[in-house]
Amino acid sequence: MLNLKESPAEFKRILVGVDPSADAQYAFEQAIQRAKENNADLIITNIIERRDNNKSLILNKDFLHKNHANLEEEINDYRDQALADGVKNVETIVAQGNVGETIVGKVIPKSNADLLIVGSLDKTGVSKFFGSQAAYMAKYAPISVMVLRK
Repeated sequence: MLNLKESPAEFKRILVGVDPSADAQYAFEQAIQRAKENNADLIITNIIERRDNNKSLILNKDFLHKNHANLEEEINDYRDQALADGVKNVETIVAQGNVGETIVGKVIPKSNADLLIVGSLDKTGVSKFFGSQAAYMAKYAPISVMVLRK
């Protein structure tokens, strides 16, 4: 079993995906701890999830704008918490799309992260039963991925 405190890898840009699930909250707590231990930058991301069965919502610009504004406000609360907990440099990224594909294809390259930390369970709904976003990211991300379960 790998003891993270003895891990030789020192990550300098840690990306963490946040949402209201217990696993994601635990991932956020662990990302803060890891960022402090490594004096690393912390990049916090949340994705406005786009599903094919919600095309009418996707096309509604007011809906997207409202969701984006709400997520910006929420992610700023996460940023403030990380700063208060002692992380020196915190960035945020809000994006739109399929969670796994967007984080792997857009957020990781944009953030220049070298470690991704995510919770193991999806929030709710269909995606919880038909494939894990965490599994997708672990398989396809071009960087190290830490998947945590509360």
